[in-house]
Amino acid sequence: MRRLILFRHAKSDWPEGDVDDHDRALATRGRRAAPPMGAWLAGRGFRPDLTLCSTAQRTRETWALAAKAFSPSPPERFEADIYESSPKTLLTLVKSVDRSVQTLMIVGHNPGLEQLAKVLATKGDPEARRLLSEKFPTAAIAVFDFPIDDWSALKPGGGRLDRFVTPRGLGIGAQ
Repeated sequence: MRRLILFRHAKSDWPEGDVDDHDRALATRGRRAAPPMGAWLAGRGFRPDLTLCSTAQRTRETWALAAKAFSPSPPERFEADIYESSPKTLLTLVKSVDRSVQTLMIVGHNPGLEQLAKVLATKGDPEARRLLSEKFPTAAIAVFDFPIDDWSALKPGGGRLDRFVTPRGLGIGAQ
């Protein structure tokens, strides 16, 4: 059994001036949302054995704030390929993860993260699937379980969407 957690970065800021998209930081709302989302993961035992995080500033900040819910902080690896990635690129990245990793988290961006989640979410909790079909908002988390022994065997539709949570769904203000 393998578990994949997809975590979209929290709400980012749109600063004035010439700031590269990759360097955009979290907005105040994003800094408020990330810690309780991490606490939600930790409180349900969804501790990643490895977190693959985009190199963008907003994803690194999201993960740093969420990771404080775990003690010690789970291992992390920053991957440039996650930024502006397609679902195919993300799937290839997941399939390359070492088989010793049981629970993998990706902290990334839309549209790639949402598109991957929808490709994977052909089975599972009906309410979670309904919510995911509507929108994958900032700081949302999708949890998938796959009956496989190795990440290389991961196939679209081969698992089950177990949970889909958003800050709003947890009562953490507007998204």
